[in-house]
Amino acid sequence: MTRGCGRRWRRRSGQTLVEFSVVAFLTVLTFLFVVETGRMLLVYAAIANAAREGVRYAIVHGSSRSAGASQTDASGPSSNPAQVLTVIDNFAGTAPLTTSLLVVSVTYPGSSNAPGQTVNVSVVYPYNPLITYFPATLRLGSASQGVILF
Repeated sequence: MTRGCGRRWRRRSGQTLVEFSVVAFLTVLTFLFVVETGRMLLVYAAIANAAREGVRYAIVHGSSRSAGASQTDASGPSSNPAQVLTVIDNFAGTAPLTTSLLVVSVTYPGSSNAPGQTVNVSVVYPYNPLITYFPATLRLGSASQGVILF
């Protein structure tokens, strides 16, 4: 009787190896999915915060400031003022992304940076996954709007 049990045990040892392989593969895939999703959310949060920070700078630095190129001068009303772009690049630079790939659009719909006018900021980033088995590029973007205060 002991001989029959030994044969059954030897046949099951291959089954254990197959089960371990399947479980290990699924575990690694799950881990990579979690890491990639976390990285993508981190980049998206940085882009959204950069857009909000750009609007905040534009609404605080309206027409009541003197015109110029320094960080404390007035921004706008031309499209994509250098001061707002600098603030957005600096803020987005803290995330794991390449700031040179950011597509930023700063517009003043009322053609003025006077108090009460609006300013729109849009930031788009072509996100490239770490795991590039499937060549896919996602475009992560965020837009923000504010009313110029002074």
